[in-house]
Amino acid sequence: MRDNDSAITPTAIAVSGGPASGTASGPPGHTVGDGPDTGPAGTADHAPADGPAGAAHSASTTRGTAFAALGVAAFSLTFPTTAWALEGMGPWTAVMLRLVLAATIAGGALAVCRVRPPERRHWAGLAVVAGGVVLGFPLLTTLALRTSTTSHAAVVVGLLPLTTAAFGALRTGTRPSRTFWFASLAGAAIVIGFAVQQSGGAPSTGDLYLFAALLVCAAGYTEGGRLAREMPGWQVIGWALVLALPITVVGSVAALATEPLHLTAHAVGGLLWLAIGSQFLGMVVWYRGMADIGVAKASQIQLAQPLLTMVWAVLLLGEHLPPTAAAAALAVLVCIAVTQRTRG
Repeated sequence: MRDNDSAITPTAIAVSGGPASGTASGPPGHTVGDGPDTGPAGTADHAPADGPAGAAHSASTTRGTAFAALGVAAFSLTFPTTAWALEGMGPWTAVMLRLVLAATIAGGALAVCRVRPPERRHWAGLAVVAGGVVLGFPLLTTLALRTSTTSHAAVVVGLLPLTTAAFGALRTGTRPSRTFWFASLAGAAIVIGFAVQQSGGAPSTGDLYLFAALLVCAAGYTEGGRLAREMPGWQVIGWALVLALPITVVGSVAALATEPLHLTAHAVGGLLWLAIGSQFLGMVVWYRGMADIGVAKASQIQLAQPLLTMVWAVLLLGEHLPPTAAAAALAVLVCIAVTQRTRG
């Protein structure tokens, strides 16, 4: 991870210009219609099918999809490992120590690679990432898991792809096709129905935490995906973690002074995965994938995350997997396939 490493291939970097730049540009609110989907910086989600440009785009799309899928796999372990961490520490301790450890790793990588601080124009976006995916989402979901089961929380957060796609459309002014939105809404309806079937239709305090987490995380994902077109994805999450470090250090001291701490094997293992896997490495590959294939399409791969999380809940926590899980998994995967093939 050198300073000049790019999160995306040179042909995918969002730069101003016309046809020669390989980007599609337009004013805010530009309607794509039946043309190509555009990503966070106005970059077309697909290139001509023929010739070197088409081959390069196909390779970039395949690589981006693989990176995004790796991120989803890492995130699918977040709730089960959070449950492990909560076996030995309070929610505030788990969140703050997780963030301090992740920031230490990220800050060390930035220092070793001698990465220059971001330009002034990037700091506002990094603050959104820090508030959404560094502070907001981990804290809100950890508080929710005090009363919600891992599987229940997973299906509620299954709405994240739709909220991320909506934030992306609002932030960039692009409009994915109707087919894309129909498939996204179908996937969202599946996970909502699954959640209602599990909870009996009665929202709890944990659900309110989870819905708030959806909003702040979607904003952080969208802004991070936009920034990952202008700097390597590992630097996006790295600087966001460093930016939040003063808050997380103070929070860690306060949490350790007020909450009990019992360092069991589960608690330590869960905390380490949360810091290394979920908070840093998972975000690195996730933002890399978003930079290659765009916020909207990457977000739909995350429709598979609730089902993956439920599998981990069974294997790691011994939770009972509902009999409707297989049908829901198949239906969600169909929705993912439709959104990935949509041409905008």
